[in-house]
Amino acid sequence: MAKKGNRVQVILECTEHKTSGMAGTSRYVTTKNKKNTPERMELKKYNPILKKCTVHKEIK
Repeated sequence: MAKKGNRVQVILECTEHKTSGMAGTSRYVTTKNKKNTPERMELKKYNPILKKCTVHKEIK
């Protein structure tokens, strides 16, 4: 059997979209190594609703 490891699946959600008041959400699913990055991730990703790159933070 394959070894599970430290990688976990995380959901990134747009921070600017919540404050804009527009309908819908911009979310991305990715994986991270919990041992190397124990804090929450922040990445710049494209938001198709706002049509620009925004900061997406890990939720949960």
